[in-house]
Amino acid sequence: MQETACRLFVGIDWGTELHQVCILDLNGQIVEERKVPHSAAAVTEFLEWLLTVAPQSAAAAIAIETPHGALVEELLARNFCVFSINPKQLDRFRDRYFPAGAKDDRKDAFVLAHSLRTDQHCFRSVLAGDPLVVRLRELSRLDEDLNLCFQRHCCQFRQLLHRYFHHFLQLSRPGHRALQTRRIGTDRQGCMGRAVGNAAGAIVGY
Repeated sequence: MQETACRLFVGIDWGTELHQVCILDLNGQIVEERKVPHSAAAVTEFLEWLLTVAPQSAAAAIAIETPHGALVEELLARNFCVFSINPKQLDRFRDRYFPAGAKDDRKDAFVLAHSLRTDQHCFRSVLAGDPLVVRLRELSRLDEDLNLCFQRHCCQFRQLLHRYFHHFLQLSRPGHRALQTRRIGTDRQGCMGRAVGNAAGAIVGY
């Protein structure tokens, strides 16, 4: 992969509520460190500030673990060069700079920025996709997450039945084949059909 010539390297340790940011110059010296709350106003303010530090967005390279999400999309919309990295590879870089291995948001942001400066070939460039493709990808991830969550709750419900109302499971066994047939027939109806089938199968021990 051809490396991008940049004068600033930004490491963002992504979080569900707070993002830790570290900015390095060409010499690896810290230019700025800050915390950015995960809110529309805070992210917009951070991006506007970043544009004042690097008026030419192509001069700043952004390193972040996740290759998707609102923050990544906003960075791409402002033409920043965004790079993602495999978490396992980031662990190796963390051991290089901090052998103790203790996880710290500030350290992770620094490691992301410094590793991008020295080992850009280990990162993957994130490109802006077609809006419809981006929406489809996010909806697919949401569908998968919801199905996994639904199945987990069904398994927990079955365990509770097995512990306190095991007779219900025994009574349900004659209808097992009917529920299984219903599950196969409703798979073509989309997410709701799969969810009903999964729930029925989990409750009767399918």
